[in-house]
Amino acid sequence: THPFHPKRGQCFAMTTRQKNWGEDRVMYFDEAGRLRSLAASWTSVADCDVFDAASAGRSCFRPDDLLELAAIVAALQQMQ
Repeated sequence: THPFHPKRGQCFAMTTRQKNWGEDRVMYFDEAGRLRSLAASWTSVADCDVFDAASAGRSCFRPDDLLELAAIVAALQQMQ
């Protein structure tokens, strides 16, 4: 999780893990007893990502994300 995320470092008891909204999610109960969910990739439950392991924290951006960003920038430039 991002270093400034308000829930970073907190521990929660996971109630279930499932695909919701097309995304791997974990469910837990918050302090008020409400059922909440988080993307599994934001937790220590998620499987190790190959890109993250290979980059070892040296890259903030994935190649696919940069290609998508370049396409968006190119489309915006054509609109001008």
